[in-house]
Amino acid sequence: MKLSTQLILSTLTLATSAAFAADQPVIGLITKTETNPFFVKMKEGAQAEAKKAGAKLMTATGKKDGDTASQITALENMAAAGAKTILITSTGDAIIPTVKKVQAKGVQVIALDSPFEGADALFATDNYKAGVLIGQYAKAALGGKPAKIAMLDLFPGHPVGAQRHNGFMSGFGLKANDAKSNELSSTAETVCAGDTDGNQAKGQTAMENCLQKNPDINVVYTINEPAAAGAYNALKKAGKEKGVIIVSVDGGCQGVKDTAAGKIAATSQQYPLKMASMGVAAGVEYAKTGKKVSGYVDTGVTLIASKAVTGVDSKDTKVGLDLCWGNK
Repeated sequence: MKLSTQLILSTLTLATSAAFAADQPVIGLITKTETNPFFVKMKEGAQAEAKKAGAKLMTATGKKDGDTASQITALENMAAAGAKTILITSTGDAIIPTVKKVQAKGVQVIALDSPFEGADALFATDNYKAGVLIGQYAKAALGGKPAKIAMLDLFPGHPVGAQRHNGFMSGFGLKANDAKSNELSSTAETVCAGDTDGNQAKGQTAMENCLQKNPDINVVYTINEPAAAGAYNALKKAGKEKGVIIVSVDGGCQGVKDTAAGKIAATSQQYPLKMASMGVAAGVEYAKTGKKVSGYVDTGVTLIASKAVTGVDSKDTKVGLDLCWGNK
């Protein structure tokens, strides 16, 4: 896996800068990518809170979701540059040894969105609940028909992917692993599954493959809204977009627009700006008082639906657009 040249150069530049005031809190933010609107909004939240609190913010990102090598480099460089708190959306457990090394130097490490073992705290959506909400919606919207479900996942072993997947199945009323498991549940109703990396093109390919396997799929679970857009494109190309319920998670502005247009039936909206701003505030508190934050902080989730269904609490797409992230 190649390192992100941009990431290394930016963090090394920061590491050699003498511009940090001696008493100015230095906080690092490491996201998975710089193009995903979710992480763009997270960065905006961190920047706004850092400016408000008089903190210095360092940022770094990988080339794509799963670029663990770049995250490890960023952790090392930020710690060397004087960051006392590092916020990170983890790509996986491979970062844990490096996290332990920087923690041993007194650095507080806070997980945003994606949990991992050893983080001082986690600020995140309840991803299992997000899955439960769209599972409940899909079950109600199906109206008692036999379910033939396609599961368009992230990639194996990632806790967020597992929590959303298993939460969906639980909400749908199917046998499912609990929120602590990273194993993906499967039942007779889940007639096809494919990995998408949260990517629209891969989502379309996975859906095309599923339609070849079972052309009668009537419910599609997707890990996020780009994957949902890909699934819709595949269904439309096959002339099957009508009568298939697509549900997802994220609540980005494009995803909410797709929900309003009927491409996605419902999505669970999360709030990346809040995650990052709370993380920066916790970092400033640690720099000033030496008090670390701990445990899990739920940053909220809301079901946004194109049409309300009986027995499932949801908000309409107008509310979703008011609270979304990305280009409105």
